[in-house]
Amino acid sequence: MSYKDKRVLVCGMAKSGVSAAKLLNTMGARVTLQDMKKREEVKDPQLLEDEGISLFLGSNPCDIVLEQDLVVLSPGIPCDLPFILKAEERGIPVVSEVELAYCFTPCPVTAITGTNGKTTTTTLVGEIMKAVKPNTAVVGNIGVSYSGEVDRLSEDDWVVAEISSFQMEKAKTFRPHISAVLNISPDHLNRHKTMENYIAMKERVFINQEEGDFCILNYSDEVCCKMAEKTKAKVFFFSSKEPLDEGIYLEGDMIHFRWDGMDEDLISIHDLQVLGVHNYENVMAASAMAIAAKVPIDIICSVLKNFSGVAHRIEYVTTVDGVDYYNDSKGTNTDASIRAVLAMKKPIILIGGGYDKGVSFDEWTKLFKGRVKHLVLIGVTAQQIKESAEKFGFQNISICQTFEEAVCLCKEKAETGDCVLLSPACASWGMFDNYEQRGDMFKEQVRGFIK
Repeated sequence: MSYKDKRVLVCGMAKSGVSAAKLLNTMGARVTLQDMKKREEVKDPQLLEDEGISLFLGSNPCDIVLEQDLVVLSPGIPCDLPFILKAEERGIPVVSEVELAYCFTPCPVTAITGTNGKTTTTTLVGEIMKAVKPNTAVVGNIGVSYSGEVDRLSEDDWVVAEISSFQMEKAKTFRPHISAVLNISPDHLNRHKTMENYIAMKERVFINQEEGDFCILNYSDEVCCKMAEKTKAKVFFFSSKEPLDEGIYLEGDMIHFRWDGMDEDLISIHDLQVLGVHNYENVMAASAMAIAAKVPIDIICSVLKNFSGVAHRIEYVTTVDGVDYYNDSKGTNTDASIRAVLAMKKPIILIGGGYDKGVSFDEWTKLFKGRVKHLVLIGVTAQQIKESAEKFGFQNISICQTFEEAVCLCKEKAETGDCVLLSPACASWGMFDNYEQRGDMFKEQVRGFIK
């Protein structure tokens, strides 16, 4: 498709929206970049205008949407806004930023989705692919705009993309050569409304795949396992609970795979730097994608041994007065925080709470007795989490008004041999710009405890 002189409205001025606007601008489109922020809240708006990008700020673009040939949505833009419905009723295409970037991608794509483990798995796949294709682009929900990377790619390169359910809502032709759905648990129900809708968005990652493609699925996750019936791609299962006739699985302390005539051990979990069964699942999923991409086994193993994980995901910070501090700010839903709690081997002083995504906390709080010594809560969900924990007989709970107060209280409550874990089970919105800011503030404050 030629974008020259096409009128394109790009909604949202975060990384992906700005990158999409710049990409379209280089293609000769007449781009309008829209955001609810007022002009004084936007960083360097004149620089965008100097490039030829028009700005529409401070309101929804109902008045100009019907003048457009195409609308591109950033992931944070809900798809049921009136101006979007108005455009679609008139037959104006509305696509996600990921869909736009994919249309310009000249090389194979590996796409990873699921409720938890996406960033760790995407980072690991990226490291493996860079070992054989140094110009690999690692993009998407991981914090690197897909649209900002496609210009530098050739057909000999590779894209590894972390894909959220939001990014799939307006994807049309997106077809990765290798897809993966790592797991499914309740999340983002404030936007998707039902689990059925949420699952359907995750399934869109493989919906356009054909027989020559590959789909990596979690055999141990009931929802994921059933997805095998819905894809035309060759399914490559991974399992942390039982051996597989074909796939990759955890058997004792060894990760073993059977695939394409191969039947051999891949790596011992004792040779990995990451901890916990959930991380062994991430390793298996990443290895399956690399095997499907025909990366040599010795290269896969070498990268696995050197991989130390990602920031903000059960990240060891330091030890102060015999207390270990862990930053799991990326634990933005209950399932992720369940995995973090189970990974700890010491009594836990736990920080939880944040933005309300409309989910129950019961599966998380029922684990506290015998594992968590004290629960410190922040944010709008604090009272809801407190009531959930009390329902299961857990009473050692404090509610703090500020994050700094919460971290200080953890230091006060912790004793030698304990650990302090930031794993909120909630998004950071409202108190922080993002989970990275929350995690960085935690690390900075904790390191300030060192005398």
